[in-house]
Amino acid sequence: MCGITGYIGDQDALPLVRTGLQNLEYRGYDSAGIAADTGELSIYKRSGKVKELLSAAPESADARRAIGHTRWSTHGPPTDTNAHPHTNCDGSVAVVHNGIVENYDTIKDELADHTFESDTDTEVIPHLISEYLDDGLTPADAVRETVNRLSGSYAIVVMVAGDDRIYAARNESPLVIGHGDDGMFLASDVTAFLEETQRVTYMQDGDLAVLSATGLNLYRHGEMVDPEIETLDWEADAAEKGGYSHYMLKEIHEQPSALRQTISGRLDVDAGEADLELAIPDEYLQSLDEIQIVACGTSYYAGEYAARLFEELANVRTTVTIASEYAVNDSRDPWRTLGLAVTQSGETADTLSAIRTASDAGMKTMAVTNTLGSSVTRETNESVFIRAGPEIGVAATKTFASQVATLGMLAVAFGRKRGELSRDRAATVLENLRSIPGAIQQVLDRDQQIGAVAEAYADSDSFFFIGRHLGYPVALEGALKLKEISYDHAEGFAAGELKHGPLALVTGHTPVLAVLTEGARPQETQNNVKEVQAREAPVIGATTSDYNRYLDETFSVPDVGVFSPLVANVYWQLFAYYVADLKDRSIDKPRNLAKSVTVE
Repeated sequence: MCGITGYIGDQDALPLVRTGLQNLEYRGYDSAGIAADTGELSIYKRSGKVKELLSAAPESADARRAIGHTRWSTHGPPTDTNAHPHTNCDGSVAVVHNGIVENYDTIKDELADHTFESDTDTEVIPHLISEYLDDGLTPADAVRETVNRLSGSYAIVVMVAGDDRIYAARNESPLVIGHGDDGMFLASDVTAFLEETQRVTYMQDGDLAVLSATGLNLYRHGEMVDPEIETLDWEADAAEKGGYSHYMLKEIHEQPSALRQTISGRLDVDAGEADLELAIPDEYLQSLDEIQIVACGTSYYAGEYAARLFEELANVRTTVTIASEYAVNDSRDPWRTLGLAVTQSGETADTLSAIRTASDAGMKTMAVTNTLGSSVTRETNESVFIRAGPEIGVAATKTFASQVATLGMLAVAFGRKRGELSRDRAATVLENLRSIPGAIQQVLDRDQQIGAVAEAYADSDSFFFIGRHLGYPVALEGALKLKEISYDHAEGFAAGELKHGPLALVTGHTPVLAVLTEGARPQETQNNVKEVQAREAPVIGATTSDYNRYLDETFSVPDVGVFSPLVANVYWQLFAYYVADLKDRSIDKPRNLAKSVTVE
């Protein structure tokens, strides 16, 4: 949640921070603000989207350092006053902050002689820093002492009047530093400055960074360390719309190329092998009794899809738990249980908490993520990257496909090492996997048909998505996409459960979107199609077989075996997109939501 950006160097800082905020708005868009050093700390902030701030703030200034923030509200409503940056009483300390300060009430009580203006937890930070400055500490030491007082998750960035540096600290909330040719950048996500530099340093929990125009001093556990600099392989234009009307539509259409990146160099189809460069001993996998997947939202549905693949291809019991609900059952043998975190950002607070619980119980842990250097990669024993490239739209699309593909490769690798999967069966699955990009492209080529169907049903009262087996998580994901961006009521159901209650809600104004592909038990699901049609509900089906005689609308799905439901999901993504577009919704930035959920 929320986006932080900053710059210090030889260029005018204000245009760079303005651009950074625009690039980060998908992380929060309730309000936004900038602090710029114009000889004093000049503060500009507005409620609403970033464009409201940009219309009020100057386009440039004589400033060589500035910090900015775009907010997703937690403490206090989105108002000008609650927008970041926040300052101390005399405006000499400015702070932007992501996360939650759990003990802010206690700190605020201790600062009773200070005047507070906002409802936020963040505002205690600049006041506390100023207390330490008044005691004679240097700005770096004042920031260090302040963060030692904070409980909870945070990423904070600080400027002090009369000082020519920027200070940053993190705990369980991401911050990344960019090394430019003529200055230093920092942000909660590299997309803020990707067009300026691709050389980055990822901060770790407990780090204190001191940025100057000439470079970076990084302190870890109080000692200065040499920053590890990585070079990203993301292209700058990957984080731009590229002529599409929305990031979401662009990212839906990027799925074939994203999936090619996901599988590139990892498949030996003839040998029936998937190489994900794992360091897990074969004997550990052979002794494995259970995989416990933890995830949230779309990643949770990818985990549900994968659980069925692990059980089918690797013959290992697999459970999937919403990360915020995860607990370890003492009856499990931790040595024989693998904790597997699925998270696009690698920073999802609930998923990080769950995987720590698994690790504390003695389990080996693994992460499937999109983000190099993210927190989850440091929290787990193994990491596998989905390699989908940046995803800006709040509603996940290409990352879901890449997560399922990566987890499918893991299921094959585990099945082969456990001796549960034959070479021929593995080769068939991997050939299907290799065929997914082309199959999805065939779906994308039919987007006019999908748009026409969306227009015909956009004004329906409600939407039900149904599926069985691998089609069930796709039904859940399809419903999530529609409700996220169109704000319509949509629900996903296991098809057989309709008659156990939900059928009471079905009317002629309740379209039912059914997955009728291989891997989704279409013959059984067609019976449920007949049940809803008997109640006058129109049925839109995504199918690999000849079930169109039962359907009001048919979307043809290329047969790619166990990944056919994944291809069908692209129809549901486009359907959701076109319904939302017809209703003029804020598709990339749906109300009340943000991309990276870094608070519990």
